[in-house]
Amino acid sequence: MKEENFRKQYTENENRWPAYSILEEKGLLAERIEKASEHLENCNLCPRLCGVNRLEGELGFCRAPARPVVASHQPHFGEEQPLVGQNGSGTIFFAHCNLRCIFCQNWPIAHEGRGRVESEEKLAERMLELQRRGCHNINLVTPTHMIPSILKAVQVACQRGLRLPLVYNCGGYERREIIELLEGIVDIYMPDMKFMDGEQSERYCSGASDYPVVAKSTIREMFRQVGPLQTESNGIARHGLMIRHMVMPGHVAGTREFVDWVAKSLSKDVYINIMPQYRPEHKGYNYPQIANATTAEEFREAIRWAQEAGLGNLDKRSLL
Repeated sequence: MKEENFRKQYTENENRWPAYSILEEKGLLAERIEKASEHLENCNLCPRLCGVNRLEGELGFCRAPARPVVASHQPHFGEEQPLVGQNGSGTIFFAHCNLRCIFCQNWPIAHEGRGRVESEEKLAERMLELQRRGCHNINLVTPTHMIPSILKAVQVACQRGLRLPLVYNCGGYERREIIELLEGIVDIYMPDMKFMDGEQSERYCSGASDYPVVAKSTIREMFRQVGPLQTESNGIARHGLMIRHMVMPGHVAGTREFVDWVAKSLSKDVYINIMPQYRPEHKGYNYPQIANATTAEEFREAIRWAQEAGLGNLDKRSLL
């Protein structure tokens, strides 16, 4: 779509512009990039607070270098329907992770860091390519440790015509201070809420006993920024919060506590995807409590709890 036509279509409602394009037009995006980049010298982008100098090649818990490592970029049709639409969600999978869950289904990427080290310029080209292919959004998968490079790439791509909403697709283990830095840049937040109990997250998320407290705080901040999910007339997401929660064997993830927390602390209208696809990948087989797949009865029970809590915006696939 030509720029002048795009402007004409969206002028009536500024909120329909991708958030980052408004910041760039106001000359404020560069300041955010500078602030984000300051965190690399004594890295504290995530709650691990490793303190390594990634600009000098030092590696922290996530093992990520300063430049982005991209595992893949492609239209993705397995994401939530409001993201997928007809042409797919434009996913960019980043290697490495600040959680490294022992049951990770993407462990070659998250644990081993498989991917290509790329420049911000190349990353911007990836975003523009996904837009040319008709994707409905740029879906940044596991972006936490790559925020400075991502913001630089977004600015370059924006200057070259990127106008797709940004999806921040993360594990939920984020620093609130960094999420605050992203206000007015991210259009759609899609965090996981993996565990509601610190002992469970410590056991299964590489010692992250503070995960529940941290995730609740940052998800509240995400909700404050973008509110409930808003979609276009065709059902495509353009702004808001979407939360994923995977049902695990024996309900060790705390599903009942999760749905009650959302209803009481956020809103009963928040878009929730309660997912049944847990399977014991990577080292999950070594932990008897999660060494089996989630049962159909456990998933049905999770949906019943969500409905009893009054959650009215559940992912439709959960209800099939």
